[in-house]
Amino acid sequence: MADEPLVLGIETSCDETGVGIVRGTTLLADAIASSVDEHARFGGVVPEVASRAHLEAMVPTIERALKDAGVTARDLDGISVTAGPGLAGALLVGVSAAKAYAYALGKPLYGVNHLASHICVDQLEHGPLPEPTMALLVSGGHSSLLLAPDITSDVRPMGATIDDAAGEAFDKIARVLHLGFPGGPVIDRLAREGDPAAIAFPRGLTGPRDAAYDFSFSGLKTSVARWIEAKRAAGEEVPVRDVAASFQEAVVDVLTRKAVRACKDEGVDHLMIGGGVAANSRLRALAQERCERAGIRLRVPRPGLCTDNGAMVAALGAEMVARGRPASDWELSADSSLPVTEPHVPGAPDDGHGHGHTHAQDHAHDHDHVHELAKDNLYS
Repeated sequence: MADEPLVLGIETSCDETGVGIVRGTTLLADAIASSVDEHARFGGVVPEVASRAHLEAMVPTIERALKDAGVTARDLDGISVTAGPGLAGALLVGVSAAKAYAYALGKPLYGVNHLASHICVDQLEHGPLPEPTMALLVSGGHSSLLLAPDITSDVRPMGATIDDAAGEAFDKIARVLHLGFPGGPVIDRLAREGDPAAIAFPRGLTGPRDAAYDFSFSGLKTSVARWIEAKRAAGEEVPVRDVAASFQEAVVDVLTRKAVRACKDEGVDHLMIGGGVAANSRLRALAQERCERAGIRLRVPRPGLCTDNGAMVAALGAEMVARGRPASDWELSADSSLPVTEPHVPGAPDDGHGHGHTHAQDHAHDHDHVHELAKDNLYS
């Protein structure tokens, strides 16, 4: 284990300041500072508020992660950070912090993809990913089916949402039902006491001529909202638990049906589910049921690893180091629309000496003496 790469990961794509520390595929620390309460009164994430919260939480969260892991910053073999996709301002805070720490410590920097990180985090719980891996990622910003022959260099989109993501739909329906923000956990909780067959809400993009692996939840969201409005207009009480259960069933039915179909079509005998909505209890149960019937092995991380966290970024960073992938240049910046086909943002090619370092990293080592005093003060 001591020979495996020790990597610190920073995640700031939305409203969670996540810092994780991983050695190989072993999780040592997962520190999170959430600003969700600051956004709740707005009914959604406010980018400027999120960025400010990241600035305030960054250093304390990194220090907490190092303490929890029982290591010092000098022990690290690399720093990884979410370079995209996500909120531009929030991403910039994380990227800037990662570059500062990596430069001061003389460590390689790895800018990685948020979505690929959500897949790679499963290694921390269930061991190395099969190759290829079929992944269903569902969150507030993404609903995607991805095939990953190599999580560090080859991630292929199979399908994605054409409008609202699943998590976004949960938040919007929760708002219509006056349940607060975020909507996913409360709908999941209320749905357990409701009847999922009470209301026949539509299943988007499931017709014979529809795209096999794409998702659409905008029509479902509108249908549920109109059903609720009609009840209220008629002076009738809205059966909140039945609405929650029926809406949730419509979402997870489509997600699991398409994911299992993709596995069958591609000849992949396992399915990984990640992202914040993967914490939903009904999604997990229905996926398990359908995978068992189809002879597919299901891999779902525990709920705490499904939502945005630094552990997933550290996991992908450690895999980059282990496989000898090139580190990023100091010119690394945030890319709010970084495509999933780019699991990481590499830097310059090999330096010609077989070490795989970028010129920027060599520059950092050349100037280490300038920073010795600062490093002794900050990272001892």
